[in-house]
Amino acid sequence: MRRFTLPVVGLLGVAALTLTACQGSTAEAAPADPDAPLTIATIPVGDDPTAENPIEVFAELLEEATGRTVEITDVPDYLSVVEAIRADHVDIGIMSGFPSALAVNTGEVDALVAFEGDGKPVSTCVVREDSPIQTVEDLEGATVAFADQASSSGYFMPVYMLHEAGLEQGTDYEAIFAGGHEGSFAALEQGQVDAACTAIMLTELGAPMFPFADGEWRAVGESPAMDIQGAVLGRPSLDAETRKVIQDGIAEVFSPANAERLGAYGAFAAAPQTVDPKASAFTSFAEIAAVAGVELEDLK
Repeated sequence: MRRFTLPVVGLLGVAALTLTACQGSTAEAAPADPDAPLTIATIPVGDDPTAENPIEVFAELLEEATGRTVEITDVPDYLSVVEAIRADHVDIGIMSGFPSALAVNTGEVDALVAFEGDGKPVSTCVVREDSPIQTVEDLEGATVAFADQASSSGYFMPVYMLHEAGLEQGTDYEAIFAGGHEGSFAALEQGQVDAACTAIMLTELGAPMFPFADGEWRAVGESPAMDIQGAVLGRPSLDAETRKVIQDGIAEVFSPANAERLGAYGAFAAAPQTVDPKASAFTSFAEIAAVAGVELEDLK
């Protein structure tokens, strides 16, 4: 396993990527090289120095499953992941539902594998136990912390939940972006916000992912479920053999036996997988993305 960092200045054509679908790549697949490494672009995943880094665990397991060396390229944001794939810098990237849907809609990256949703609510908003806020509607006039604009569970789904309750961002409540789930929890803990919206899964994991003990917090509201919770995206120029090697490797890596080691990727390990999902599988995200007012170029 090898690891690199691809700076933003090394990414080409970022401005060309928008929510509007574009013509697909015309790059032709080169013949397969069985000794070539598999390359992955990733944003930072996992901040706990005492735990295994999920992307490094994924890379290790993928090497074991495929017999190929895996190279990890670190990039700063989801948009850079998409651009690295589109520009043929890397083979694949792993993203949650909404960034995946926006990327696939450009027509310039392929969805190799989709991880299906489990039909359960995705997100909630957390308040301190002594907060007067009891319902989603009570968030009117509140300051609400979100993870970031690229987060399915920490932005898209809770914003849609608030929209369904009649509350619009910037009009009925003030939104701040904390740079991640941990940041939104810290803002709530320090009294900087009235609520922090996050994944229900994180509240169930407890420390160190969720810093509040029982009796210190309450959940307010539940968002709808997501049809697709994440996807492995690939460059359209992948040759058929490498594409299959990756897809077979993904099926082996993301199994329930590996869920605990995969950490933040653990939910994908328990999810049914769809190989070569159609672009139409991601259309249910369009309405929610429109409510949030986010396009692909916003995912920084």
